[in-house]
Amino acid sequence: MSNSPRLAVRAVILHENRLLLVNAFGSGLSDLWCAPGGGVELGSSLPDNLMREVHEETGLRVNVGAPCLVNEFEDSSRDFHQIDVYFRCEIVAGTIDQTWKDPEGIVTQRRFFSRNEMSAIRFKPDSLSGVAFADAQAITYDPLEPIVF
Repeated sequence: MSNSPRLAVRAVILHENRLLLVNAFGSGLSDLWCAPGGGVELGSSLPDNLMREVHEETGLRVNVGAPCLVNEFEDSSRDFHQIDVYFRCEIVAGTIDQTWKDPEGIVTQRRFFSRNEMSAIRFKPDSLSGVAFADAQAITYDPLEPIVF
């Protein structure tokens, strides 16, 4: 295990009261959905990392707003611990195009879900829907939860 957890950033993007999610595992390995984003690169701010990741995974350009959720994932079988910082984001350019290619080949699907539609899919973290559709400006902390596939 590394000496510290992996740090990642994720975008909470609401458009027409629907939340943008991407498939969490490439090649159809899982039906799990998550917010777009990814690992932080050294020497770049959290918002800059998030703008890069959102564009890579979705083709969208976003403005990064306030943080709204901190979540931890762990997989003890792989000695993996990740801390995700979620930010509210606003689309400033682009549209969802299913032919968009993620340069890393991980994200192959992207879709907006209503709050009701989210009850019929698997997504992580468990608190994402509640945070995304809340009016509150407070930051939520979602404690350590096991990774699921």
